[in-house]
Amino acid sequence: MLSYNFKYELKLLLRSRWIQLLSIILLLLFGFSTYNGLQKVEKRKNDILAAKTEIQENDVLMLKLLDSVERGMQVNVPSWTIPSSPMAVGNYHPRVAAMEPQPMAFLATGQADLFTHYVKPTVGGDDAALNFTEMTSPVQLLFGSFDLAFVIIYLLPLLIIAFSYNVLSAEKESGSLRLLAAQPIRIQNWVLQKLALRFFWLSLLVIFSLLTVFFLLGLSPFGNSNTFISLLGLILAYMLFWFALAFLVNLWVGSSAKNAVSLLGLWVVFVLLVPSVLNQLGNTIYPMPSRNLMINELRNMKAEVTEKQDEILDNFLRDHPEYALNDSTQTRGFYHRLMASKKLVKENMEPILQSFEKQLQNQQNWVEKFKWVSPAILAQESLNQMAGTSKADYENYRKQVIVFAEEWREHLLPFLYNNQDFSSNDYANLPSFRYTELTSGSQKGIPMLFLISFLLTAVGLISSRTRNSKEVLNQG
Repeated sequence: MLSYNFKYELKLLLRSRWIQLLSIILLLLFGFSTYNGLQKVEKRKNDILAAKTEIQENDVLMLKLLDSVERGMQVNVPSWTIPSSPMAVGNYHPRVAAMEPQPMAFLATGQADLFTHYVKPTVGGDDAALNFTEMTSPVQLLFGSFDLAFVIIYLLPLLIIAFSYNVLSAEKESGSLRLLAAQPIRIQNWVLQKLALRFFWLSLLVIFSLLTVFFLLGLSPFGNSNTFISLLGLILAYMLFWFALAFLVNLWVGSSAKNAVSLLGLWVVFVLLVPSVLNQLGNTIYPMPSRNLMINELRNMKAEVTEKQDEILDNFLRDHPEYALNDSTQTRGFYHRLMASKKLVKENMEPILQSFEKQLQNQQNWVEKFKWVSPAILAQESLNQMAGTSKADYENYRKQVIVFAEEWREHLLPFLYNNQDFSSNDYANLPSFRYTELTSGSQKGIPMLFLISFLLTAVGLISSRTRNSKEVLNQG
């Protein structure tokens, strides 16, 4: 019976032009979304390259100025920008702390449309005020980006619904189901075979379309074979979930119209409603502290320390005798007092910043705990991890930037407090930023999606045993 179903289903799909239509749709959707993702990655690379080029050009001018100063020549620039001052180097010639895109970054925009990919930490800047966000279009944030993840999570289930909603009801409405009921196979097993075959053909079309698009756009899936295999596994697991839902609906709902409405309702619930509800519950249970209050407290603290800068500097030099080795440190300039004050403000603001990070982590843990409720969340997080655009990736980048900002500051502070000029010989020793990617862990979402799909299929098979073929024929 299975071999007969296989041949009959293939002929039916070819005659109805479902396979031809799905092939064209998948090629267009995968092609445009992949191209769009590649364009975003290219723009990201160009922005980082432009920032690094600007720094290199500024460094050339800085070295020329240093050479002129060291030769005793007059330079026609403002005194506070002369690079012989370590604070001028630290503020006007920062390094670029960039987060380079990963090889599969075109898969999912993820958090990339919310956070910038490079910053320029300065010695006078505050770590709390480092700008990790960028201006984005509110319309784009509302509808998201048309990337491969969008096609897989939002559009592919709709194609599956259109492909499978009337497997049983169409036979019933055409009058051929009673003839099938006379065959030596249960109606439930026949529906499962039909959907399994459609899953098989759609899987082949998806794999063929992806490979075709990748090769046409010059992407080599074999260059990142592990990620590509994980991508295929995720897509198949996500598709299997929707076919399992279609199996349940075909058995229990009835007419084609009711089946379509039921599956579309489930799509709204799992893809749109559940993620929104989880996010809102996380914000309600773990509300973020007021950012306005934090900014006001930071301003008040800066105002207080400004009035006590001499006292703060004395305490700072007492706690850091390595900066008070030379008698020249007794010359107290503006930057001597400023940097000591900033260090004190940073230490006092640390508990407030930690409260923000703790609440944010609590919200993420909340979603992590209940993400299995929605296959869309599982798929989105897995795709973001493959692309390197997940929350964890940007949190890792933020922490590395903060560490580098402190390294940049600590490298130049000895020059300041020992009243030592910065020279061209010191240029080679300036610290540089190198982003370290997160180690790719196991894709837990894939086995979880397969498990949920098999459980749904088992529920359909077990529950259908309590109903005879006559009840199935008369439902709807």
